[in-house]
Amino acid sequence: MKLYDYWRSTAAYRVRIALNLKGIEATHEYVHLVKDGGQNNLPEFKAINPQGKIPALVLDDGTALNQSIAIMEYLEEVYPDPAILPADPVARAQARAFAMTVACELHAINNLAVMKHLAATFDLKESSGLDWMTHWMSLGFEALETSVARRDNDGPYLFGELPSMADACLVPQFYNARRWGVDLDAYPRLRSYDKAARAHAAFAAAAPEAQADAE
Repeated sequence: MKLYDYWRSTAAYRVRIALNLKGIEATHEYVHLVKDGGQNNLPEFKAINPQGKIPALVLDDGTALNQSIAIMEYLEEVYPDPAILPADPVARAQARAFAMTVACELHAINNLAVMKHLAATFDLKESSGLDWMTHWMSLGFEALETSVARRDNDGPYLFGELPSMADACLVPQFYNARRWGVDLDAYPRLRSYDKAARAHAAFAAAAPEAQADAE
């Protein structure tokens, strides 16, 4: 497998975590999202992913998969052990909901392409862009903090004794939140799960600063 990757991409960070949790080796092809006007916009990358988005996972037969959640679902189906979704159907649905809240709501409206478009179209000052990001992340984290408080869970991770797809989404989003100065003190449960996951070897190896293309 080949993972088209960028060290600071939170979506790619999720997939790196999932690959590590499952012990799957993949080569990394680094696509810089800033240099050359964004190497993800070059024709050679768009031939792999027409969206021009990171990550993309190219399988051994040349099939290219995109979207981090879909990639993690593929890995779970083809390489089920160790699992990154709970066995209980309700918990599985809840873990997926948590992951998609991060990927489809918090991150999707705060990613680099969105922020560039907002700045160019509405002439946003940097402070206004930060306000935009922190507003949506704070709303999302508040809802997620409430949702995890409603579940019984004695384990160190979001869904028990083993890290899941949900943890693989939480940790990169918290990384992004810290990068942009979001106050996380109001989310003690999420902070606890984030801390436990970051101490796991699979998460540590996937961290942005541990990547070969880190700047």
